[in-house]
Amino acid sequence: MALFRRPRSITSTRHGRRTAPLVVSVALTALAGCSSSGSDSTTSTTARPSAESGTQASQSTVPTEETNAWRSTEIVDGDTLYVSGPLGELEVRIIGVNTPEAGECFSEEATDALAELVTGNDLVLVVDRSDVDQFGRALRYVETTDGVDVGAELVANGFAIARRYPPDDDRADVYAELQQTAQREGRGLWAADACGESDLDGVEIEIEVNADAPGDDGQNLNGEWVRFTNAGVEVIDLDGWEVADESASHRYTFDDLRLAPGGAVTLFSGCGPDDESNRYWCVSGSAVWNNSGDTVFLRDTNGNIVTSLSYGDSG
Repeated sequence: MALFRRPRSITSTRHGRRTAPLVVSVALTALAGCSSSGSDSTTSTTARPSAESGTQASQSTVPTEETNAWRSTEIVDGDTLYVSGPLGELEVRIIGVNTPEAGECFSEEATDALAELVTGNDLVLVVDRSDVDQFGRALRYVETTDGVDVGAELVANGFAIARRYPPDDDRADVYAELQQTAQREGRGLWAADACGESDLDGVEIEIEVNADAPGDDGQNLNGEWVRFTNAGVEVIDLDGWEVADESASHRYTFDDLRLAPGGAVTLFSGCGPDDESNRYWCVSGSAVWNNSGDTVFLRDTNGNIVTSLSYGDSG
């Protein structure tokens, strides 16, 4: 499969058509062949660790898929669920995807989509390399026993964003290609009006980010920045538009700003005097953008994604 590299910029246009859900099936043996362990499609499952066990629980391998008749018991959000099966109950964080946080546009739709995919179905849990994350959640690809890759399905239909999480990235290129198609066809959260009425016809914005400031990021906040350039032919009114990182823990809203064709505005993480070409987030305590990888989102006043850019380990 060809390596997919995300473009630096995305042209956003209104997609008025509705597209039928895309079902993605996975050949387990082919994907499992990418594993560093060299194993086949045998699933590794680990009971949910206790609070005392730390972040690196030992890995317990189940020798055959037939023993992995897992069932969902609770949907936490669009990328996390509880399942019960041979080893008891697990809290599972699906590898390679990230869905909108609670309260964000499309978070409810993503949660409902996951519930529809897994509820009532026998599930197979597939390990990549890591066993659990820093919160003690089992890191797994989730599939139905008839071969539907749940994470791929969420990405393909625009309910989730493809995210590369090294070293657990065997399917990252597959998911990235599915996202490219979802964006191009305006599926789910990539639709121009996914979060409400919007007029993005002809809007074309390029993003450039400098995430790694010289020296200590926290001591040089203005050394990290993100720049938005109007690559279209119409003036863009950015008033009320929001910039956010992937975790949505950092948000900035533009105020009283219009970008002429070819014009650019640079958003610095530190403090300074705002003008037409430079804006200052003035965060305190720590930097905004993760050096190892993150995603920059630009949303309009209704929360629609105008454009985004992932960098580093994000894809």
